[in-house]
Amino acid sequence: MPVVRIEMFAGRDAETKQKLVREMTDSMARLTGCSPESVSVIITDVPKENWGLGGELASTKFPDK
Repeated sequence: MPVVRIEMFAGRDAETKQKLVREMTDSMARLTGCSPESVSVIITDVPKENWGLGGELASTKFPDK
């Protein structure tokens, strides 16, 4: 049972996440030969203030507009 883990900045809507889950599932099934039903996709939304890049918080580097 393949598991795909995705960590990304919080803020994407459910429709975008659904598309991401579908694409990741289809790709994993196609590339590994497993059934789509056996693929799990776990999305972890991480607030920008909890993500560091190059010694800075992402919330500082990429402030919301």
